[in-house]
Amino acid sequence: MFSSKSLLKALAALATISLIASCSDSETVKAEAQSAELHPIVLDVYKSPTCGCCKKWISHIDNNGFQSNVHNSSNIAVIKDKKGIEPRYRSCHTAISTAGFIFEGHIPAKFIQQFLQETHADGVLGLSVPAMPVGSPGMEVGDKFQPYRVLLLKSDGSYQIYATIQSIKEQF
Repeated sequence: MFSSKSLLKALAALATISLIASCSDSETVKAEAQSAELHPIVLDVYKSPTCGCCKKWISHIDNNGFQSNVHNSSNIAVIKDKKGIEPRYRSCHTAISTAGFIFEGHIPAKFIQQFLQETHADGVLGLSVPAMPVGSPGMEVGDKFQPYRVLLLKSDGSYQIYATIQSIKEQF
């Protein structure tokens, strides 16, 4: 049997080990958070030099863990053609990750982050929000909102519904 003195020593040792473990875990979490802040996800964004909604979308992604490298062009259809984005999936701007995935249109940052954390089969191009739905990031008009879908684009021209957005809150 344990004496009360040895039991107290054992409990004190366990508490110390537990404290050290929790400190190292919290330090790890802090280090990972700082690393994400120091090394945001880089996206090359191709847009028209005069498009205001593109500028607002870029602010949205830059405020949500991304770093945008903006490329103004008077003919971004060339980029869309090169990347295999069919006209029916297009919007006003195209973002491209360092891995080569495309993000077409006013996609909420949270879905781009989610997509980039997933493993994708060959033939996946990226995500698209075709057209310019009112209320999507960069297309804010007061409290107006038009439900829309985020599409997963494939190189064979097909798509799958990646997310359905029914409210402004679902974008964040």
